[in-house]
Amino acid sequence: MGRACRPTLPVRSGGRVGQLVPVGRRGQSIAVVHTQTLRDTEGQGGSSVVNYSATSSIQNRFRGETARLAAAVTSRYAMGRLRLLVLPLSLLLLLAAACSDHATVLAAEEFTYNGFGGANLALDGMSVVAPNGLLVLSNGTSQMAGHAFHPAPVRLRDGPGGAVRSFSAAFVFAIVSNFTVLSDNGMAFVVAPSTRLSTFNAGQYLGVLNVTDNGKDDNRVLFVELDTMLNPEFQDMNSNHVGVNVNSMRSLQNNSAGYYDDATGVFNNLSLISRQPMQFWVDYDGATTRLDVTMAPMGVPRPRKPLISAPVNLSAVGTDTAYVGFSAATGVIFTRHYVLGWSFAMGGAAPPLDTSKLPSLPRFGPKPRSKVLEIVLPIATAAFVLALLVGVFLFVRRRVRYAEVREDWEVEFGPHRFSYKELYHATKGFKNKQLLGTGGFGRVYKGVLPKSNLEIAVKRVSHDSKQGMKEFIAEVVSIGHLRHRNLVQLLGYCRRKGELLLVYDYMSNGSLDKYLYDKTKPVLDWEQRFHIIKGVASGLLYLHEDWEQIVIHRDIKASNVLLDGDMNGRLGDFGLARLYDHGVDPQTTHVVGTMGYLAPELVRTGKATPVTDVFAFGVFVLEVTCGRRPLGCIAPDEQNVLLDWVQEHERKGAGLDTVDPRLCGKYDADEARLAIRLGLMCAHPLPDARPGMRQVVQYLEGDAPMPEVAPTYVSYTMLALMQNEGFDSFAMSFPSTVTSGVSPVSGAFSDVSGLSGGR
Repeated sequence: MGRACRPTLPVRSGGRVGQLVPVGRRGQSIAVVHTQTLRDTEGQGGSSVVNYSATSSIQNRFRGETARLAAAVTSRYAMGRLRLLVLPLSLLLLLAAACSDHATVLAAEEFTYNGFGGANLALDGMSVVAPNGLLVLSNGTSQMAGHAFHPAPVRLRDGPGGAVRSFSAAFVFAIVSNFTVLSDNGMAFVVAPSTRLSTFNAGQYLGVLNVTDNGKDDNRVLFVELDTMLNPEFQDMNSNHVGVNVNSMRSLQNNSAGYYDDATGVFNNLSLISRQPMQFWVDYDGATTRLDVTMAPMGVPRPRKPLISAPVNLSAVGTDTAYVGFSAATGVIFTRHYVLGWSFAMGGAAPPLDTSKLPSLPRFGPKPRSKVLEIVLPIATAAFVLALLVGVFLFVRRRVRYAEVREDWEVEFGPHRFSYKELYHATKGFKNKQLLGTGGFGRVYKGVLPKSNLEIAVKRVSHDSKQGMKEFIAEVVSIGHLRHRNLVQLLGYCRRKGELLLVYDYMSNGSLDKYLYDKTKPVLDWEQRFHIIKGVASGLLYLHEDWEQIVIHRDIKASNVLLDGDMNGRLGDFGLARLYDHGVDPQTTHVVGTMGYLAPELVRTGKATPVTDVFAFGVFVLEVTCGRRPLGCIAPDEQNVLLDWVQEHERKGAGLDTVDPRLCGKYDADEARLAIRLGLMCAHPLPDARPGMRQVVQYLEGDAPMPEVAPTYVSYTMLALMQNEGFDSFAMSFPSTVTSGVSPVSGAFSDVSGLSGGR
C-alpha cells in the first residue's frame, strides 16, 4: 500500500483527453483498459493514427474486484458514520493493488504518419519537424547527427526469450546535397533498444554507432543504411548503395540503389541524392528470419522483386521491446535528410501511405518560375535562336551564292552588267538540265530572264587572273554594241571570283556541228549549207571591215556557229579568246584557238590578224561542204588532214568527190566547186595568198569571178612545214582547244602539233 503509483499516460482522442490506467500486480505487465484511437487534427500538415489492443482478462478482473469491494462496503457499514470512514480506506486499497513497479507502456501494434505535424516523436540532435509536417533529420550543419523515433517501444518478441516477431515499415525519404553528384554520409532506418544513440564521431557511422562500439554484439541494433558516401574501411561497394547491418557498419548484404522492373526484370539505377522523394520498404519475416528491402521512385508501384533479401538472425538483438525510427549524420558537405511519411506494423504489412497528404520538400536553388514560363520560355528561346541561326545561315548562303566581284572601274559598264542573282534564277541555279553544251572556254546554259522573259544563253568562263580584266570587259562591252543578223548578240556580262559569265541571245537550233556530225539530227541540204556559209562570211566581214573597230574572232569553227529558228548561221563567241591574252609575259606569245583551224603564221608568231580568221573560215567552208572534221581518220588509205585530202582531190580534178556523201549527190555543182576552191584559197599556207573577207563575200554572192588557183603538187601541210622551219609534224595531238606558249625567238613549236588539224 505504501508503494508509489506510476503516473497515468494521457491520451488525446478526438479532441478530448483520456488516460491509460496501469492495472496489475507486482511482476505483471500493464494492459490497456480499452482500445483507443489517437488522431491529430488535420491542420497540422498530416495525421497520425495509433491503435491500441486491450487485454480482456485484466479488464474483466478489474471490473469484478471493483464490484465485490463496493458490495462489502455497503453490507458491513450500513450505518452512516462508519461509511465515511471505510470508503476512503477502500479506495486506497484499490489504488495500491493497481500500482506496480514493473509496469511498461507499449507502443501501438501499427501506426501511420502521413506527415509528422503534431506527432509526439522522440527527437534529438538536428532533428525537427517543419511547420508543414516534414521530418528534417539533418539541416545541413556539418559533423552533426539527428535522430527521430516513435515515442513508445514495440513488442519485438512473443514474450521474454520468445521468437522475434515479423514487422514491416514503409517510408518516403529524400536526400538533398548542394552538389548533384556528391554527398556526405547518409541516413538509416533503425531498430534499437534505446532512443539514445551515439552522436560522437557520428558522420561516417550515420549517427547509429561510433568508432568505439562499432561491431560489438551488445549494441543490439538493426539498421538499414542508405549510404551516400564510399567508406573503404566498411567495405562499401560504392557511394550510392543500400545495406542491411546488425551491430556493425559492415553490411551483411548490400546493393546499389535502384529497383527491378516488374515487366522486364531490368535493374534501374536510382540516385539517393537525386533531390527527389523515393519510396522505401523494410519487411522482416520472423518465421524465415529473412529481411527484404525494396525501393522505388514516387509514382511507381512497389516492385515484386526486392532490392535486397538477406537472412538476418535478430536473436542477436536480444531485447523483448525495441524502438523504431531514423538516424542521419553529416560530414563536411552540406547535406539534408528528410522523411515525408512513415507507416509501421508488427505481425503484418505496414499500412500504405496516402501520398496526396505528404508534405512537400523545400525549394532548392533559385525561386522556381511559373509553369507557363518553364514551358513557354525555353521553347520561345530555342525557337528564337533557331530562327536567328537559320536567318544567319540563309543570309550567309545568299551572300555566298550571289556574291559578285565589282570594281570601281566597272561603273561605266553598269548598263551591260547582269547581277549573278538574276542569272542564277534565269538558269534555275545552273542545273544540268539547263546545260546546252560544253566548249573550250566553258559551259553554256539556257535561261529565261525573269522580268523580260527573254531567252538567253549564259556562258560560264573560268578566269582566275585580274590582269587585263578591265581591258577585256571593255572589249566585251564594245562587242555588245555589235549589231548584225549573222552575229550572236552579246547582251552583257557578270563577274564573280574566278569566274566570268557572258550573256548571249539564245539560238533555238543550237550549234552547226551537231547537224554535221550528230546522226540523230536531220541532214542539212546543200541550200541550207551554202546559206550558212554566206551568212558566216557576211558576219565576219562586218567584224573585220564594216564596224568602227576591227574585231578578230580567233576561234571560227562549226561549233561556234549557232542556228536561229530560221536556220540562219550566226557567229558566236567572237573576241572571247582575247581574255587569255591580257597580262601574259611579253616575251612569250600566247596562242589560242582550235587545232585544225590555226593558221601557220599564228603558230609561228602568235599574232592574230584578220587573215588568220580567213584561214579558219576556209577550213570551216571545207568542213561544211565535206561534212568532215578538220583532223581525223578520213579513210584507212587516205589523208588525216582535211585540207590535204581536199587539195589532193582538187589537184586530180576530182574535187566534187569530197562533197558530203550524205547529200546523195543533191547539190549545186557550181556552188559546191566554188565552196571547195574558196575554202582552199582562204586556207592557203601563205597569208598573202588569202583573200580578204570582202572578196570572199563577193565570190559567194557572184559579184566577182573566182580566180583560178594553180594546182600544187606539194600538200598544204608540207608548205606550212617549209614556212615554219622546225615544226615537228610527227608530234601530232588532237585537243579540241589549244593554249600554248611559243617563243618567237626560238621558232620552236613542239607544243603545237599540226597547223590544219581538228577539234
